[in-house]
Amino acid sequence: MRIHRLLPILFLFSWSCSCAPEELAEFAFNGMEGLIGDGFLPSEEIRALGKFEGVSVNLSTSNQEGVEESVIFLKLENGDPKIMAEQRELLARNCAELYLRDFEKAADYEKITIQFIQTDSYNPQNISLEEYTFATKDF
Repeated sequence: MRIHRLLPILFLFSWSCSCAPEELAEFAFNGMEGLIGDGFLPSEEIRALGKFEGVSVNLSTSNQEGVEESVIFLKLENGDPKIMAEQRELLARNCAELYLRDFEKAADYEKITIQFIQTDSYNPQNISLEEYTFATKDF
């Protein structure tokens, strides 16, 4: 069944469902994890390490000049400034280790890049980005 035929059915299901929005979102996330692999969504343990306000993941596979590279990008947003002030590389390594431990398809990727993103609450256009990249085989 093509996706354009499936969308109206999903819309009607979600509109007529007496479920709480949280249950519907959990259902959607569980379905996504089933397709991509268990542990795809970052755990609360990772969020707690830096008291991050937002976490997200992007999976990337590129092929340049016949060399294929696959990378996991773990974006961690607006961590606690007190925690972020100390040993960021160690924090990045700990986040990478936890994520790779939980994600069942981590072995399919060569690298993991941890991105610490801080935004200025007074000026949202002012953004700081710091990246740490590790080889997944090192974990």
